Amino acid sequence: MDEANRAPGGSRTDDAAAGRETPVVDHATPADEIEEAAAVNRWEDQGGIVEEPPAGPATAPTPSGPEPDYKDRWLRAEAELQNFRRRASRDWEEGRRLAEEGVLIEMVAVLDDLERALAAAPSGAASSWTEGVALVAQRIRDVLARQGVTVEDPLGLPFDPVFHEALLELDAPQGAAPGTVVQVVQKGYRRGGRALRAARVVVARAPAGSAA
Repeated sequence: MDEANRAPGGSRTDDAAAGRETPVVDHATPADEIEEAAAVNRWEDQGGIVEEPPAGPATAPTPSGPEPDYKDRWLRAEAELQNFRRRASRDWEEGRRLAEEGVLIEMVAVLDDLERALAAAPSGAASSWTEGVALVAQRIRDVLARQGVTVEDPLGLPFDPVFHEALLELDAPQGAAPGTVVQVVQKGYRRGGRALRAARVVVARAPAGSAA
């Protein structure tokens, strides 16, 4: 019955239509393209690997100025190192000297006490006691001498502010020149060219009304 109702020539038309492929039409919209690009970005953020084009050969940097003088820099650094070593050695020596002088000054104070004890000892004191104190005092003098410490006794010498400390000025007595030491209140000690303890002295001055 279908064959009876087929239009004339219809068999050839239907057969041709059945054998021909229907063209595919892309119905993607701009919104679909944007969504696809966003999906690619999310995939890359989650660890997707995107192949990069191979990098070209590395190009050496072009110098922008003259080459630095490394020898001059080395010489400057060496000079600074030598200066630092000298400063460190000088500071260490100064600290050592101050520490030694602190101990020596304490020994001088003990020697003063022993000498005062001997001077104040009564005439009837036991000879063994005085001899023992004198022996200890002499031992201290020997230790000080080994450390380069000498006694500063400036009686009759010109006043020297480096090694002497003036406690008082008096009119110059007969035979004493103004500016000289006429009395030593406490003897001093020196170590080399430095005063370990300045001597405390009384200095003579020109009498009032005399010619300068």
